[in-house]
Amino acid sequence: MKIKVLIVDDEKEFVDTLSARLEIRGFSVTAVYSGKAAIEMIEKLKFDVIILDVLMPEMDGIETLKLIKEKSPLIPVIMLTGEATVDNAIKGMKLGAFDFLIKPTDTERLAEKINQANAYKSEHEERIRQAEIENILRTKGW
Repeated sequence: MKIKVLIVDDEKEFVDTLSARLEIRGFSVTAVYSGKAAIEMIEKLKFDVIILDVLMPEMDGIETLKLIKEKSPLIPVIMLTGEATVDNAIKGMKLGAFDFLIKPTDTERLAEKINQANAYKSEHEERIRQAEIENILRTKGW
């Protein structure tokens, strides 16, 4: 099954190019161009990994990350940043971002990060499922 990726960045040309490059590598990609649109999208659809630009007008990446983590705490978020906003990317890591990459980023490196983030999410979800099963077995006295 394809990894479902949401790209959030206000630079339409960049997003469209990156989406095409990731789709060629076998990812299922949805793109939005604002933090607000990203929040609306994660309320409608499930994603495995989110790629989020730090510097956007209206709602920046840090504010968007906070809302994403409130709504869907297990979705790994990879922050994209220009050189000037590395401090914000570090703030993002403290708020729960999986990782950050500096723009422009190599598509192969980004694809590798997406795969790592998805594997991390899958492992985390499996640990939660196992804990729930153990809890059920314990409460049933089995």
